[in-house]
Order: sequence, then C-alpha cells, then structure tokens
Amino acid sequence: MAVRHRLIERSVSDVWAVLADGSRYGDWVVGTSGTQPREGVWPQVGSSITYTVRLGRWSASGSTIVRRCEEPGVLELEADSGWLGTARIAVEVRPWGENALVVVDEHPLRGPGGLLHNTAVDTLIQLRHRSMLARLAEVVENTPGHARTRG
Repeated sequence: MAVRHRLIERSVSDVWAVLADGSRYGDWVVGTSGTQPREGVWPQVGSSITYTVRLGRWSASGSTIVRRCEEPGVLELEADSGWLGTARIAVEVRPWGENALVVVDEHPLRGPGGLLHNTAVDTLIQLRHRSMLARLAEVVENTPGHARTRG
C-alpha cells in the first residue's frame, strides 16, 4: 500500500473544488490527458470519466469511477487501466489549521498489478504520488479566486 501526503497552503474547500471538477482530473493526475465525462455527474458515487494514458509513443484509454464521496474530505476512486488491472485511490483532504493536508492512499485491486504488487511497485507509486500531489498543489494554488491562507 502506498500512502503519501502533502500540505497545501489553501483551504479544504479550495482543494475540494479542484478534486470535484472532473474536467481537471488530467491537470493533477500524472500520466492522464484528454479527460471526458463518461457517466453521471462527477464526483457523485457511480460517476466516471475517461482519459488517455500516455507513455512516450504508447497510449491507452483509461477510466476512473467514483466509489465513495464525502464532500469536502473524502474521494475514493477505482482507476481501470485496461489489461494492467484496477487500483483503489483514496484521497482524503483534512483541515490543517487554515490549510489542507491531502493524503493519497493507493493499492492495486485486480489484474496483473494486484498479482505483482510488492514493495518495488509501491516505491514507483510513491514517486508518482509525489508528482501528483505537487501538481495538485500547483493547480489549487494557481486557480484564480483561491486566496492564500498563509503569508
């Protein structure tokens, strides 16, 4: 299981505004682009989005479905990467003073990713989470209307 956290110097509601906008998924999730709604209204439980995953010249379609949503603090997703399998991605946004502490917890569920899950895979997921949380912080902090909570 790969768990990583980051303090974002914005309010919980500012972070949630980005997480709750399915069209911004590709802005903060590493490796995804071309995000489009698939079913329902993001981030309601059961809603989903599709996107393209690119690694160099290789690309594939992926989708993510919302499995749990408790606004403004909990968003649990199931990402489907086709033949690679699925993964559970839980994002928790906690108040930390006037700021937001974002905790991401991810682990494989089905497919080869689940069968081959080990500490080396967790290390790669940790590196991805570091980039993902940095991108989320950048998106939140650079969104107009989100006031800085600390000087």
